Amino acid sequence: MHIAASTRSLADLAFPAACLQIQELGFDKVEICLNESTDQLKPSRVANDPEGCIALMREASRLSTTAIFLESEVDMTTFEGIVRFARMLKVAQLSIEASPKGTPFNTEVDRLRERNSLCHHAGIRLSILTRTGTLSEDPHTAVELCQAAKGLGITLDPSYYICRPTGPVDFDVVFPHVLHCHLRDTSPAELQVPAGLGEVDYNKIISVLRQLNYQRTLTVDLLRGKLEGEERLREMRKLRLLLTSML
Repeated sequence: MHIAASTRSLADLAFPAACLQIQELGFDKVEICLNESTDQLKPSRVANDPEGCIALMREASRLSTTAIFLESEVDMTTFEGIVRFARMLKVAQLSIEASPKGTPFNTEVDRLRERNSLCHHAGIRLSILTRTGTLSEDPHTAVELCQAAKGLGITLDPSYYICRPTGPVDFDVVFPHVLHCHLRDTSPAELQVPAGLGEVDYNKIISVLRQLNYQRTLTVDLLRGKLEGEERLREMRKLRLLLTSML
């Protein structure tokens, strides 16, 4: 397994500055977060100028890109551009969000099949993030989506299965479908708490994934607005050291 940091963890910094800061924190791998509403890389910019975005990153740091997270929904033309961007970076993992809760199941399956087919032909693994408010907030529904869209996987974010309005839920059923992970510490009351004060069982997650021959990435992914300045940097460093000690 490999440890990376998400650029979303430093969402208030410009993209080159975020990459450089991640490198200075001791990471050598990065997950690029694409969101149209942030000041970092926007999906539209990546789709229109993939070469320029790649050059921007390479000028800023020596980080290796292990995954891309498309945090905002885009049309198929833009999605095709993002897939081209991933191929140019030689990135084989792309995560997207599931549609909002209440979306008809068959409508979502059709959407995921279309995107998954494009990724499959490009040699890229596509997975849906487990997140409250989307169809993947229920572990069994997330698995059913994977079964309906053959080849689709899951980006496991255990925080959303621990901190829920109705209380924590068991999510063991998703493990065989996990292609990627987003990690931070979480309590039943707070989506993000300092490492060691929450209930994310990193040992169990790593142990189960090892049993399933998971050889991919664990991404340190802090949420926007939860920590600032040196406190946020310390948390990223602490999580990197904690995960490294478990590997």
